[in-house]
Amino acid sequence: MASESSPLLAYRLLEEEGAAFPASGAGGPGGVSARKLSTFLGVVVPTVLSMFSIVVFLRIDATGPSGLRVLPQGYGWSLLYGSLLLGLVGGVCTLGAGLYARASFLTFLLVSGSLASVLVSFVAVGPRDIPLPPRPGPNGSSLPPRLGHFTGFNSSTLKDNLGAGYAEDYTTGAMMTFASVFAVLFNGCTGIMAGANMSGELKDPSRAIPLGTIVAVAYTFFIYILLFFLSSFTCDRTLLQEDYGFFRAISLWPPLVLIGIYATSLSASMSSLIGASRILHALARDDLFGVILAPAKVVSRGGNPWGAVLYSWGLVQLVLLAGKLNTLAAVVTVFYLVAYAAVDLSCLSLEWASAPNFRPTFSLFSWHTCLLGVASCLLMMFLISPGAAGGSLLLMGLLSALLTARGGPSSWGYVSQALLFHQVRKYLLRLDVRKDHVKFWRPQLLLLVGNPRGALPLLRLANQLKKGGLYVLGHVTLGDLDSLPSDPVQPQYGAWLSLVDRAQVKAFVDLTLSPSVRQGAQHLLRISGLGELLPSSEE
Repeated sequence: MASESSPLLAYRLLEEEGAAFPASGAGGPGGVSARKLSTFLGVVVPTVLSMFSIVVFLRIDATGPSGLRVLPQGYGWSLLYGSLLLGLVGGVCTLGAGLYARASFLTFLLVSGSLASVLVSFVAVGPRDIPLPPRPGPNGSSLPPRLGHFTGFNSSTLKDNLGAGYAEDYTTGAMMTFASVFAVLFNGCTGIMAGANMSGELKDPSRAIPLGTIVAVAYTFFIYILLFFLSSFTCDRTLLQEDYGFFRAISLWPPLVLIGIYATSLSASMSSLIGASRILHALARDDLFGVILAPAKVVSRGGNPWGAVLYSWGLVQLVLLAGKLNTLAAVVTVFYLVAYAAVDLSCLSLEWASAPNFRPTFSLFSWHTCLLGVASCLLMMFLISPGAAGGSLLLMGLLSALLTARGGPSSWGYVSQALLFHQVRKYLLRLDVRKDHVKFWRPQLLLLVGNPRGALPLLRLANQLKKGGLYVLGHVTLGDLDSLPSDPVQPQYGAWLSLVDRAQVKAFVDLTLSPSVRQGAQHLLRISGLGELLPSSEE
C-alpha cells in the first residue's frame, strides 16, 4: 500500500501531538513540537474573528461630527492605508503562529468588548435622529442633508423592515439585489475553514477542528441573528441603507465601535493570510506548480514558512489595487463557493467510492448533504456573477488539466480509481453465468507470451481478435517458491504493464510461478479472470 507521504497530507492532516516533522518537512529541521495551539486559540478564536469579517464592509466616514476631515481620502490614500495595514499583518504572520495566536486573542477581547457595547447601546440609547453621509448630486453638487432615525424598540419599525426593498448602494452607485447582498453577507461565513487551515499547528487536530468549528459557527450565528433582530427593531430602513457604519451613531462610546471594526478586520486578515500561507507552503513542497511556487518552500530555522507568508502577502497586495470592497465581494464569494463545492465534491466522491479510510465521525453526514452542498454552491455562483462563475470553473479546469499533465504525487492516491473499483465490483456481481446467450457471445482470450520482446505483432493481432471481450496476457516464470527468498513474479508486473501501454492493447496481465511451463499454463487457465470474465477454454 502506498504511504501517504505527501507534504500536503503530512503537514495538514497527519501530525500528531509530540510528533516531529522530518528534516525536509514543514516543521523545519528536526521538527518543532512547541508550536501547538489549543482548540480555543487555534480554532475557536480565528474562526469567530474570521466569520465576523463582514464588518470590513462597514464604511468608516472620512469626516467627524464637526465635518473636519480625519484622514486624507482617495484611491491612492486608501491603497496606502491598506498597504500599511497589510504590512503589519504580514509582519505578525511572518514571525510565526505563536505571535499570531497571541495577537488573535487580544483582538478577540477587543471585539468582544466592542460587541458588548453595541448590544448594550440598543437598550440604553434613546430615540435620536442621525445625520446621513452626504450623497453627490448632478454636476458635482451635493444633495441636501438627510436624517436616519433610531427609533428604539418599535414594532412599526420592525414591520417596515421585513420586506426586501433593495436600493442603490451609496458607495458604488450599483443597484443591490439578492445576489449582491448574499455576496457581501457570505463573507461572514468564509471563516469556517480558519481552524482547518491551522491543522498543522494544533495539539489535537482531529478533535479540535470539528469541535472548535461547530462552537465558533454556533456562536457567530447567534450573534448575527441577534444583531439583525435588534437592528431591524430599532433602525428605520433609511438609516440601514444609507449609513453602513450606523453602529457608531447609536453607541454609548463610538470610538469603541471603531476599535472593534479595526480589530476584527486585522484579525480576519491575519487568519486569512496565515491560513493561505500554510496551504501555499504545502502546495509548494509537493511541487504541484513547479518553480512558480518555489519561493514558498523557504522556512525559518524554527520551521515557520515565512517564504509562503511573503508570497501570500504579495498576492494580497495586488488585490488591494481593486479598491472597492463591494466590487470585490462578488469575485471573492465566487472563489470561496468554488472551494466549498470542491470540498463537498471530494467528500461525495469518497462516500460513493466506499473508501474504507473515509470514516466521518459527524453523525449527520450523508452523501445527500454533499450533493446538496455542491448543487447549492454552483447555483449561488451563477446567481451572484455568471461571468465570474464561468471564469472560476474554467480556471479550475485549466489547473486540473495542468496537474494531470504534470502528474501529481503517486502517494496521494486517486479517488477516480476508487470509484472505478467500486463500480466494476458492483457490475461484476450483476453478471450472471446463467443468463448467457449464444447471440451475445464474444471471444475471451488468454495469450501465453514467452518472450515479450518479439511478441508485439502477436499482441496486437490478439487485440484485434478479442472484439470487446476479455484479453489476458499470461506469462510463466519457472521456479519453486519454497526454494526462493521472495516471490520473483511481483516485481515483473510493472514491466508488463509498460509493455501493454507501449503496444497500445487493451489487456490485463496475469503472471504465475511454476516448476514447468505446462503446469504454469494450467494455473493460468484456471485462475485467470474474475466472476463471469473468464478466458474461453471450452469453445
